[in-house]
Amino acid sequence: MSLKCATQLGIPDIIHRHGKPITLPELVDALPINKARAHGVYRLMRILTHSGFFILENISGDDEKKGYWLTTSSRLLIQDEPFGVAPLVLAVLDPIFTKPWHHLSEWFQNENPTPFDTAHGKMLWEYTGQDPRLNHFFSEAMASDTKLVTSVLIRECKQVFEGLNSILDVGGGTGTMCMAISDAFPNLKCIVLDLPHVVACSKGTKNLSYVAGDMFEHIPPADAIILKWVLHDWSDDEGVKILKKCKDAISGNYKGKVIIIDMIVDDGKVDDKATETQLFFDMDMMVHVAGRERNEKEWAKLFYEAGFTYYKITHVLGLRTSISSEFHCPIMDKLSGFPIISLSYGIPELRFHLIYICNASNFGWEECSFC
Repeated sequence: MSLKCATQLGIPDIIHRHGKPITLPELVDALPINKARAHGVYRLMRILTHSGFFILENISGDDEKKGYWLTTSSRLLIQDEPFGVAPLVLAVLDPIFTKPWHHLSEWFQNENPTPFDTAHGKMLWEYTGQDPRLNHFFSEAMASDTKLVTSVLIRECKQVFEGLNSILDVGGGTGTMCMAISDAFPNLKCIVLDLPHVVACSKGTKNLSYVAGDMFEHIPPADAIILKWVLHDWSDDEGVKILKKCKDAISGNYKGKVIIIDMIVDDGKVDDKATETQLFFDMDMMVHVAGRERNEKEWAKLFYEAGFTYYKITHVLGLRTSISSEFHCPIMDKLSGFPIISLSYGIPELRFHLIYICNASNFGWEECSFC
């Protein structure tokens, strides 16, 4: 909540505009607050500095005079930062999302599907369809996160899009990812699929279009399907249903592939702090949407139950360390040039993975087994 307060008061922006470390009196003077609360600003900045969101630096070589300066984390909270995540921070700390945590023990004792339902009397997706304010800030939060991930996808892995004529973003919100892809690849047809209330005000362009629909009912055909932070929102049974719809959408296309941008828990390649963050995400899924974060074996189970027999993961932490992991089938040695690529993206202490799964029936993989 201290971080939420600093974000709402615009402290990262004030320091950024100041252009150099800012002293406590200068910060208090710039803040839109009751000046009688000035004593609280020091205490707020003390905890956020201790937590690593700000740092104290000497000013003009004076060891006695120090000022607050930005860190990598607090720079992500600047409002005009192209890849800032301030909307995401404010969304997850909004009372609509914090209230369900106070009903967690109650949920363990009742029959409701989620603590969110216990707290609000309806599921999250129903709530977003009925409350314009929630729908807006939830869409803004997802868009801010997507900008960060998409920038890496386009900059570092352009080969992902080679050989494709069309790509469809399932649950793509207001189209942040597809907008960036369509700008970078003007000859690629980009499609966004989401619920009617999400895409209602979205306008397409020459190579970008929006489709209002339900991914559980139908997913339009495309060369590639993107699922970013979608499957972790759903149970295993629902996840298999979504993947089967994706498989139908790419059937008959030898280039067809499904691209999953999500998290892999407990993969043995992350430190304790990163694992802790992943486990908090898993709790968040349980509290709000009846979903879950999955380890590699749990992901593999989903893929195979949906009819896919091959997947590949590349782990990249901080865009520096790369480790490749795959379930290998001998037939892959004969498929030279087949465009299977994978990416994972990590920021501070999170690791995001991009997993490719392929429609094996197009390659005679029916007999390949999960091993």
